[in-house]
Amino acid sequence: MSDNTELEQQKSQENADLELQKQKEMEEKFKAYFEAFQKSLEELPLPDIAQPGDMEEIMLPAGDGIKLRTWLFFPKNIESPFPTVAVRCCYENNMEMLKLKAAAFNKKGFAFAIQYCRGTCGSEGEWVPNVNERADGLSFMNFLEKDERVKNVGYWGDSYLALTGWCMADAVPSKVKTMYLGVYGCFRHVSAYKDGLFRQDILTSWAMENAGTKVDADYMESAAYRPQAEVDRKLWKVDLPWYRDWITHTDADDPYWQEGFWGELMQIPSKVKIPVYVREGWYDHHLGSALCTWNALSEEVRGRSVLEIGPWNHFYMPCIMHQSTANLRNDSIESPMMWFYKILCKEENTKGEVRLYRIGADKWDVVPNLVKKGGSSKKLYLNLESPDKDYKNIGCNGELQAENENVDSALDDIERVNTSNSITGHTKSLTDQNIENGSISFVYNPDEPLISYGSESTLHMMEQNGSLLQPEPDYRKDVISFVSDELTEDLHVNGEICVHLSVSSDAADTAFFAKVMENFADGETVNVRGSITTLAYRNEAPHRIKYEEGAIEKITIKMWAIDWQFKKGSRIRLDISSSDFPQYSVHTNNEGIWALQESAKTAHQTIYTGSDHESFIELPIGE
Repeated sequence: MSDNTELEQQKSQENADLELQKQKEMEEKFKAYFEAFQKSLEELPLPDIAQPGDMEEIMLPAGDGIKLRTWLFFPKNIESPFPTVAVRCCYENNMEMLKLKAAAFNKKGFAFAIQYCRGTCGSEGEWVPNVNERADGLSFMNFLEKDERVKNVGYWGDSYLALTGWCMADAVPSKVKTMYLGVYGCFRHVSAYKDGLFRQDILTSWAMENAGTKVDADYMESAAYRPQAEVDRKLWKVDLPWYRDWITHTDADDPYWQEGFWGELMQIPSKVKIPVYVREGWYDHHLGSALCTWNALSEEVRGRSVLEIGPWNHFYMPCIMHQSTANLRNDSIESPMMWFYKILCKEENTKGEVRLYRIGADKWDVVPNLVKKGGSSKKLYLNLESPDKDYKNIGCNGELQAENENVDSALDDIERVNTSNSITGHTKSLTDQNIENGSISFVYNPDEPLISYGSESTLHMMEQNGSLLQPEPDYRKDVISFVSDELTEDLHVNGEICVHLSVSSDAADTAFFAKVMENFADGETVNVRGSITTLAYRNEAPHRIKYEEGAIEKITIKMWAIDWQFKKGSRIRLDISSSDFPQYSVHTNNEGIWALQESAKTAHQTIYTGSDHESFIELPIGE
């Protein structure tokens, strides 16, 4: 056996062991999550007034005659009609949890109705994500409308289960009084792309897990596969035209997103008439789309609705390190129950509000509106002047402190976050004023991308999601770090952080990634927000625009909103690079549709500073 073969086998075994370790860790996390879920059911504030009823199972015909598996739970020992909570689901692994929810709501006097999406969990028909949910959901709601045992209906769902609510929210019958919808939004392109780069860890992993058949391919190999448009048939051994549609329609103004199901979904929030409770997490991958959805609601409906954003990931798990969460509690069951109790049982009117958890202060901010008009901001300029190092000698080879690493050594990146984050002697700064003109360059190799750690939109790699401890500045030679002086007082940031850069590249198209962090007085650093852009979709262009190689362009990297309190004595740190994989697809430095590209090439990236070519962070200041 050759040395290369032995090394390949060893590497394959190491990868398999790593995947097994990750799987065990996630199983432990979800075991703890399920135990917390069961405990939350036992601690609900409403008194028990009934007994859980027996499950009635029916095959309910949809409008086209396809029969959908439907479960009905009516409480015992009290008279009908009942306030009713309805759910539509496509996930088999949710079935037992839904039964537990039904029993808990029955005890409080609610009926509970569950329907499984066509082609899933025993429902007839072909499973095609999204497109049948509006018609099938309205058939279900019309069935409940006619059932004399049903007094009124509140619709409840998280993630895809929230999609099944949003897609019909403007057309539900009169008994449907409200919806409680979490971790989802109606602006699909926002959830799928950021300036031409696909959110792979969300939608590639989701496609693999919901392909209609078991996919055994390695996830990271799948995400890195080129051309991505062939990964389903070549690597997964399944034909998924809907996935290929997602990855090849990169433009925001493409008819694929503006028309059909996705176009109709985007128009629904403005036509909703009932109050909604929108629940989100600062580190949920649907946050950006959900905020667009909230803002698209009419002023009248927002005046009766609630938006709540906590320090959670997609599963309402707190995911912030090195920060107190003493004032946070698990109310993911209590909150919807009390919302439905107020509207369905007490028949009270609701008052609109926005509830934002302020990370760092461990408190909830309650404000009348999400968007503040004419708010103030703080600018911190990127500067290169330093008594400690001569940046004129760096040039385009980007020779900084650390050695580069490749995709296969992703674990090394992650393990290094526990090293010291001391910034003593650090040379690149963030200051209140521009100091002098300058530039700094680095080499970006698409075959050696940064591995996501501390991110907003990862799902398969959930352990990398959230505000996590970060590596030291300049931890790779393709990471350029800038750090501010110590803050002399607390700094409350509330809104969308924007990083404005003057940049150039020798590629026809490329990407720039920015991550804003808090470096605490004890030396530890956590990420606050990160985001990415490309030269082809710079400044939120809805479709590709031409970039002239070598030209200096002003770009804005806009980040999702955050409510964060930087502490007195902390420093603000900004890292600039060109990748964050697999949170975002790897940019190959080629023009065109990313999913059709078969090869990649390196690019030389330059960041400019000073009054001639300003580069700065813009921080929206909270009250």
